[in-house]
Amino acid sequence: MDANQRLDGRALSYIGIALLTWSSAYAAIAYAMASFTPGEVAFARLAIGSLCFAVLLLVKRVPLPALRDWPQLALLGVIGLTVYHLCLNYAETRISSGTAAILISLVPAATAAVSAIWVHERLSARTMVGLGVALVGVVMVVLASGKQVKFEPMAALVLLSVIASAIYFVGQKPLFARNSMIGVTAFTFFAGTLGTLPFGAPGLTQALVDAPWSHIVALLWLGIAPSFIGYLAWNAALRRASASQVSSFIYFSPPIAVLIGWVWLGERLTALTIVGGVITVAGVVLANTRRRPVLVVPVTSDACKQN
Repeated sequence: MDANQRLDGRALSYIGIALLTWSSAYAAIAYAMASFTPGEVAFARLAIGSLCFAVLLLVKRVPLPALRDWPQLALLGVIGLTVYHLCLNYAETRISSGTAAILISLVPAATAAVSAIWVHERLSARTMVGLGVALVGVVMVVLASGKQVKFEPMAALVLLSVIASAIYFVGQKPLFARNSMIGVTAFTFFAGTLGTLPFGAPGLTQALVDAPWSHIVALLWLGIAPSFIGYLAWNAALRRASASQVSSFIYFSPPIAVLIGWVWLGERLTALTIVGGVITVAGVVLANTRRRPVLVVPVTSDACKQN
């Protein structure tokens, strides 16, 4: 990893913003799908996010990425946004949020594997152990929260989302070096939105007419907060640190979601939840701790003579 790319305070603040917005997405998706289909939710969410990015590009006068990068970015947008959101939304019609949370928590491990294969990022044993410890903590938090965890064939769609997300995170990383981060993120959103067009656009107008305003607000929230703000903050962090380091913080998403439920909805917070949260934090810290190099003091000729 480049010496200039590290988890500094700014990167951590970007990660925090992304996680806070992303943690609210699961409930918002389930709420919106009372009036909209999974395809309509995915298309509306990405379309709203794309509109926000288009305005940002115009206001800040950010150029689009280099023409030679368009094919790769278009493919990343379809994989990381179209496939990810469609698979996750359709899966949430059949599986519980607890099951989805555990499966989505495989993203850090998948990202680390893709990074090692694609960009030859070296992963230490300490990093791998830390990722495993954090996953154990996540499972404890989800189980302690009382959410039903039941695995069925539809859960395979979430695994596709995990792989798609890992490819998206790692694939963008080299493109940040020669393009604007905002331009790269915006372009992938434009491509991802076009990919969801056949699945959500045909019936969306009528669905909006029939839906209560609260469900429409949920769509607006998904498009502005988890999509536009969340992905922008996440990619800002990705630009400053390695993909495997940044993605390890996804383990915090389920504990944050449980904590939001405790504060906002008064849901029960057990001792096992707290222990699981502590284990998750410890695992993430371990995964992102780098062993300090041993300082070798050269032996001078005078010292040799004294000996």
